Amino acid sequence: MTAVTQLPYGRAFTWADLEAMPDDGHRYELIDGVLIVSPTPRPLHQRVVAEVTTLLREGCPPELEALPGPVDVRLAEDTVVEPDVIVARRADLTDRGLLQAPLLAVEVLSPGNRGVDLVSKRNRYESSGCRSCWIVDPDIPSLLELRLRDGRYVETAHVKADEAFPTDAPYTVSFTPAALIS
Repeated sequence: MTAVTQLPYGRAFTWADLEAMPDDGHRYELIDGVLIVSPTPRPLHQRVVAEVTTLLREGCPPELEALPGPVDVRLAEDTVVEPDVIVARRADLTDRGLLQAPLLAVEVLSPGNRGVDLVSKRNRYESSGCRSCWIVDPDIPSLLELRLRDGRYVETAHVKADEAFPTDAPYTVSFTPAALIS
């Protein structure tokens, strides 16, 4: 017999509610107490995640770690997200994930998650103090880099196809968006 998960009624979801969700292969996230369930990503999405992770691992300083999702990132009691790739201080990672904003959050757009990634998650990364956010659109291909300045995200790069993307946040790395889908 399969156990039935009791969902909260009349209140926002919390981190504790998320911990009680079944391990059923779905991707569960919370944004301001709202449960978001995402479908399985497309192969193109996963290819980009793998390439970004590989590129970030190559130059990663020993005190930091680049990890592909899903990794729980708890931004607040009612907000737990799973970026596609994160870079965080090794000392900040726990056995349950990251209990604060990462240094870098990477979101790879898919047809079913564009609005969540471009608006809701971006806003929560910004308000939680995530220093840098990359939004990758594999269909173009393109990469938008946002950096936190005075508490607000500023667009510091927007490159497409074979245009070079050199950055130093959170450390030096350079590639083209087209390299992520090949």
